[in-house]
Amino acid sequence: MSATEHPRSIRSFVTRAGRITPAQQRALAELWPRYGIEFAARPLDLAAAFGRAAPCTLEIGFGNGEHLVSLAAAHPQRSFLGVEVHRPGVGRVLLALEARTLANVRVICHDAVEVLEQQLAPGSLAEILILFPDPWPKKRHHKRRLIQRPFADLLATRLAPGGALHLATDWQPYALQMLETLSAVPGLTNLAGQGAFAARPPERLTTRFERRGERLGHEVWDLAFGRDG
Repeated sequence: MSATEHPRSIRSFVTRAGRITPAQQRALAELWPRYGIEFAARPLDLAAAFGRAAPCTLEIGFGNGEHLVSLAAAHPQRSFLGVEVHRPGVGRVLLALEARTLANVRVICHDAVEVLEQQLAPGSLAEILILFPDPWPKKRHHKRRLIQRPFADLLATRLAPGGALHLATDWQPYALQMLETLSAVPGLTNLAGQGAFAARPPERLTTRFERRGERLGHEVWDLAFGRDG
């Protein structure tokens, strides 16, 4: 897929500086060389980046990283790559990785669309997680939603045969759009059955976004799609 198929003037996020604590700033300065991967417009050698060959899970938009860190701690035999544009969240996850002495996580601080287009090779990922992406609820902002057909096609190409794509949202209209969009992508199969939402994965940590939704009375919709072999 070329970059022009996903217009670069459209972003699925709003860049905001946020407040970086002194500890997070230290993490960005001192821990980035250990856990960080700079964006580059060339395919990344995942085995070299992690110092081993292992199935790799990509989490797009990991926020403060609590779910990413929880998964990495529970599955030391797997590699985990997190992509997030907001520096305070990146600093926080770096601190958590240091505190728990986890060696199976790497982080990229860059736009996920460009990372997938240019830095991750086709068939290189065993799993992709997109949890509670911004729903952009206003109709005039729907074009900013991350899950649109060009990006969905791109996701499918980056999964290895037998790989899985997991998503969750607490915004029903977005859940329905995701279901329709992903169901139309060649090479992807709905693991919950045609037209169905998936059960909540037992290992998915309840994030602050999900807790906020629960307080507001929002239901959560999970989706699971597999890459055909």
